[in-house]
Amino acid sequence: MSEPSRSHITCLPVVPGSLEFAAFVRQAILSARPATVAVGLWRGLETEYLSAVARLPELSAISWCWTDPLSGEETDTNYLLVEPCDPFIETIRTARQIGAEVLFLLDETVEQAGEPPLGSAEPFLEPLPDPYAAARLGLPAYLRTVLQSSPASEADSRAVEAMARALQGVDPAGKTFAFVAPSALAPLLQALNRPRSGQDWGGEPVAPESGDGPAMKFAADVLNLHPDCLAEVCNTPPYYAERYERWRETPDQPPPDRLHLQRELLREAEFNYQVQTTATLSIWQRRQMARFSRKLAQSARLLLPDLFDLLTAARGVADDNFAWEVWHAAGQWPWQREESDRETVKLTSEDLAPRSRRMRLRRMPLREKRMRLPRGLKDRPKERFPGEWARQIDGDAICSYPPEDLVIEDYGRLLRQKARSMVTDERSHVEPFVTSLLDGIDVRETIRNWHRGEIWVRRAERAAGAVGAVVVVFDADPEDRYGYCTTWLGEHQNESDMAFYSTFPFDQMVGPGIGRALYGGFLMVLPSRRLFDIWSDPDYDMAESKPERLLLAALDYSLERHVLYVAATPPRSIFRTVAARFGRTILYLPLGQLSPSKLKKIRVVHVLDGYHRRSVAKDYLW
Repeated sequence: MSEPSRSHITCLPVVPGSLEFAAFVRQAILSARPATVAVGLWRGLETEYLSAVARLPELSAISWCWTDPLSGEETDTNYLLVEPCDPFIETIRTARQIGAEVLFLLDETVEQAGEPPLGSAEPFLEPLPDPYAAARLGLPAYLRTVLQSSPASEADSRAVEAMARALQGVDPAGKTFAFVAPSALAPLLQALNRPRSGQDWGGEPVAPESGDGPAMKFAADVLNLHPDCLAEVCNTPPYYAERYERWRETPDQPPPDRLHLQRELLREAEFNYQVQTTATLSIWQRRQMARFSRKLAQSARLLLPDLFDLLTAARGVADDNFAWEVWHAAGQWPWQREESDRETVKLTSEDLAPRSRRMRLRRMPLREKRMRLPRGLKDRPKERFPGEWARQIDGDAICSYPPEDLVIEDYGRLLRQKARSMVTDERSHVEPFVTSLLDGIDVRETIRNWHRGEIWVRRAERAAGAVGAVVVVFDADPEDRYGYCTTWLGEHQNESDMAFYSTFPFDQMVGPGIGRALYGGFLMVLPSRRLFDIWSDPDYDMAESKPERLLLAALDYSLERHVLYVAATPPRSIFRTVAARFGRTILYLPLGQLSPSKLKKIRVVHVLDGYHRRSVAKDYLW
């Protein structure tokens, strides 16, 4: 990076609102300790900026408006945020820490009456590559790319001239660092090499007069931000900014990485989600959320998703409750207070950017009663004393709850039909219409070849063999959290034999001798009354996990050619060879293609301590 001819002035480009460049600014100033530090901010707001920076880590907003002295009418109040992760704000903070002089480069000559004052990102508003690339590629490589794509003609000439005049007035005996937007660097270096006469840059800015009337008056103030609005209005999520604020006290440590901060945010949100709703996210949901948010970031030409993208992915993959937990965790800023010596305001995104993106989260808190109960409705029975229902377990036998059996059998038939259609779709093909419509017109291919005047038809060939055993894996259980492994047989010809692993049912009692568990995975196979205890069968000892043992049993017991395997990840390739030896084929269906609400419903299983519990189970389960 070249420097101007004046050796005591070093101009450094920074990306406004970037955590990575805020860390770079702080490291550069602490390392060189210049006598003067210049920032591309408007001098008319110098008092307000310095006051707001002095309040940090409490976050502030600078409000401003123009007033007509004749009519007394004011323009709409506008706001500028003062955040710790902005490189221009970090410049002021670090400069005051080392005792350097702070110089605001933009004067009243670049200001027009009634127009907004220049903030940290103005007047050089331009699309730039994601600043996170600087953390991966290195700062020099990133700046070279940015400077090559930012021609000098894009810079505002008035602002460049104002900055050059201000820099030419600094004391040449001390070193000066000037932090400017990337597009302003080249024209600023050229302007510094042109000789200029000295000028007085002191005094308050005066807005130009309009016609014969007096000049409009400018008013600004520093306000305290309400803690509840931080996640909505801050450019950098407060969760990230908090980690950055703590890093400032340990400059010897590497700066915080936004990718790592994003992972920590989602982990904390997931923990709070589990505490509030007793629900957990599966591995496939985490993977799907990562893919979804990455594609959202790519559509915005970013390397990492922003907070809105994370909320969109969280709500799409899980629900509104999880999205709210992400939002709540992202807005935590421990230093912000509602009571302050400054006026407290609760801003919205519309106050800062009228075209901001919006999302409505309908949070459903976990509570016992969500509406008034109708008269005559019986309440759920409760234990008279803790452990009453657990003491009624005799351990002679276990059985299922018939209404739940009907639900899971219906779902098993639905999965078999879905797998059957998968095989049929794989064997079907389209061809131009000649003499017969075959199995119907293929609309997509016909539209694709419409310019040729051709009609395409579909030939659906029947697949040999049916779908027999079904294996559904909700959680591969790498941490061995599902320790209850059992096998039970169908009670009639229309009910499948099942082998499953789940949480221990009698750890959570919902009735006398009635336990509640969550499936980790299960196997369903017809006809009934054939399934041996697969968990003790030595024929399946080659399995490395519980899902693999279920799959081996499915290949062994299935009477049909195809075996359906539903899981977040496909089975190991060796199972294709094993299936071929059995004369079977494995149809893999990703768990993410199924309805999350339906999966959540069928994942719950109630285990009854004997057949005699079925007569009373209806009073405890509904």
